[in-house]
Amino acid sequence: MSQPIRSIAVVVVTYNSAHLLSDLVDSLPGGLAGLVWRLVVADNASGDDTVVEARRLAPDATVVETGRNGGYAAGINAGVAAAFAEDRDLDAVLVLNPDVRLEPGCVAALARETGPGVGVAVPHLVDAEGRLIESMRGAPSLVRAFADAVVGANRAGRVRWAGEIVASPAEYERAQDTDWAEGSTQLISAACWRACGPWDESYFLYSEETEFHLRARDRGFRVRYVPAARAVHLGGESTTSPGLWALLVANRVRLFTARRGRAQGAAYWLMVLARECSRALLGKQTSRRAVRTLVSPRRMSAPRGPEWVASA
Repeated sequence: MSQPIRSIAVVVVTYNSAHLLSDLVDSLPGGLAGLVWRLVVADNASGDDTVVEARRLAPDATVVETGRNGGYAAGINAGVAAAFAEDRDLDAVLVLNPDVRLEPGCVAALARETGPGVGVAVPHLVDAEGRLIESMRGAPSLVRAFADAVVGANRAGRVRWAGEIVASPAEYERAQDTDWAEGSTQLISAACWRACGPWDESYFLYSEETEFHLRARDRGFRVRYVPAARAVHLGGESTTSPGLWALLVANRVRLFTARRGRAQGAAYWLMVLARECSRALLGKQTSRRAVRTLVSPRRMSAPRGPEWVASA
């Protein structure tokens, strides 16, 4: 029988997040009730008062100033390294976006599910309006890419094997394993972290959680969705920012190719390109930027970073 999770490092990656920290910090005691925890803030060279606010709101927290905006994975790695340097006997790491607000008892519910074989546990997420966030995902595949291109992600996702996004609300009413999940809120066991190693920092934003979760599954760990655990995720701008959407699409192709090889990667690229072209013809600016990125060898092979997003 596995050792119960008691001691947790809460790792929050920030970038110009000063306006988000107060509500996040206020939600932590209730969200982590019954557990021993410490807060680690890894700041990716914010240009605002994020570091000052973090120290003011949580004077006992460890604040790691990375000195650069190396992306989400780099921030997680820096925060987790600092956490284990302080306490080698941690049972788990709770990774949070700064725009997450934990509901009471959230992490205890996650911890109860992080048992034998479960390396990552994720909660039921809603947005600021209380609407379900469809956070579970299927592993990228040619079948799912084809269905996405032909009928769209939401329609394909109503059939579990056909869509990458799990889009049926009924699926979010029961605890179950998932191939991977949206990465804003996740409890990672120390055993899983040690077996898998750090997150892949070559994914500046997007697909880094996909890569880690699939790597965890490769090593025999399961990713578990826990509806009894609840959190609010205010959400980002990937669907409205052309640069961020282009990065999301490019990283999906990169990850699939890295896992499945160049031949299948070329087929996947073609299906993703077809999807983005069809939406670009309907006037979507995000898809127009994604198409330009997908057909540009320079952009597809360029290092991922803030400059890439701006020029994508």
